[in-house]
Amino acid sequence: MPLAATGELVTRAAATHSAVAAFNIITLEHVEAVIAGAESADAPVVLQVSENAVKFRYGRLLPLARAAAVAADRARVPVALHLDHVQSDDLLRQAQGAGFSSVMYDAARLPYAENLAATRAAVDWAHTQGLWIEAELGSIGGKPGQGGRERAAGPPLDAHAPGARTDPVEARSFVAGTGVDALAVAIGSVHAMTTRTAALDHDLLKRLSAAVPVPLVLHGSSGVPDEGLVAAVGGGIAKVNVGTALNMAMTGAIRDFLAAHPEAVDSREYLSVGREAMAREVARLIGVLTRPGEPRSANPA
Repeated sequence: MPLAATGELVTRAAATHSAVAAFNIITLEHVEAVIAGAESADAPVVLQVSENAVKFRYGRLLPLARAAAVAADRARVPVALHLDHVQSDDLLRQAQGAGFSSVMYDAARLPYAENLAATRAAVDWAHTQGLWIEAELGSIGGKPGQGGRERAAGPPLDAHAPGARTDPVEARSFVAGTGVDALAVAIGSVHAMTTRTAALDHDLLKRLSAAVPVPLVLHGSSGVPDEGLVAAVGGGIAKVNVGTALNMAMTGAIRDFLAAHPEAVDSREYLSVGREAMAREVARLIGVLTRPGEPRSANPA
């Protein structure tokens, strides 16, 4: 079916107290696996291309974006394209006309005032192009140079360090001052975790949900246990980003296959195994995110 719009999927999820899963893609196998998993779960899904993935693809956005758009057009479930963790204004402007309906503009590495000003400028341009914009406030961690309002450079700030968490009052002001359509919040998750031991601050999430009038997004979800994800959706999260979990599924399956078949040289053999493992993980995680949890508190009018 035709490409869906990220904003519509997230808005619908927020209105029904659920969440849409958004998976970061790097290869065509990622694209095919995410769509296959979403079709198995009979659920809409968002395909995300990060700035780091663009760098990996020799700095070229269109080859992966075009492949994802064609695959999405043939999917049996709604599929949207999202440009993720964009720091480059040049890359931001490439989103228009490349099939993307949304962008996560990432100025969270900057002090608060600079983050707000840069995000406001990005939103002003993006909205003229019909793009839905997500931003981040606080330090989710796991990425060099992230420091929230207190730090502009240096090593990642620990997700549990003072000043790392998103402040509800500041978040409400940030949303009002930037005009963003969704906000990624720092509540204890960390990017690129390979263990599922992240402890989310669910009390803070409830306060953020009550304070912020736009949908909330959870980054670093691969490190959150299933029950934590269920509680996060119940607490107000409407979009859940997943990346590392897919790479772990793919890499583990390929590693096991090659260990059992050391003579293998045909990449189709082990890539198909990795693709199937990712598809299973996509379907499983979508099932987790659609599991009934505690009802969330309604946002104030």
